[in-house]
Amino acid sequence: MGGWFSNLFSKLWGTKERRILILGLDGAGKTTILYRLQVGEVVTTIPTIGFNVETVTYKNLKFQVWDLGGQTSIRPYWRCYYSNTDAIIYVVDSADRDRLAISKSELVSMLEEEELRKAMLMVFANKQDLEGAMTPSEISNALGLSALKNRTWSIFKTSALKGEGLEEAMEWLVNTLQGTSQ
Repeated sequence: MGGWFSNLFSKLWGTKERRILILGLDGAGKTTILYRLQVGEVVTTIPTIGFNVETVTYKNLKFQVWDLGGQTSIRPYWRCYYSNTDAIIYVVDSADRDRLAISKSELVSMLEEEELRKAMLMVFANKQDLEGAMTPSEISNALGLSALKNRTWSIFKTSALKGEGLEEAMEWLVNTLQGTSQ
């Protein structure tokens, strides 16, 4: 009965702010996604050196979203931001076939970190608006997502520039996070 009341109260008055990391290789569209989620439109961006942090509210959940730069020299510092992370949005440039193996390597090593053991994973197969973009299924296979047995994950077909797929992804995130907080 107590779980029912706490679930009711969280639906009525919201819950704690959730921490989300947006990670991926440079040029994948992480910052564009962050600002598309926050302000609902495309904002001109430059490569992120360091990080951007913004609060995004979706439904009754408030997210503290950390967008970390994806350049080779910055990736080793991602781990400094892992603690207390509820979810990871891992962004892949669906048209960048040449760097998919690097993207997989970064994803695999990140998911092995103890501090991210309980974090759920959303993979954004981004830039679906580009000709020659790989399908989410191709990206899922290339990243080895089916091998993730002890982690809640999903992959979404997205275009940050057009705003496609982001709402479906956020719906999944909210529903999944609310399911884990009961």
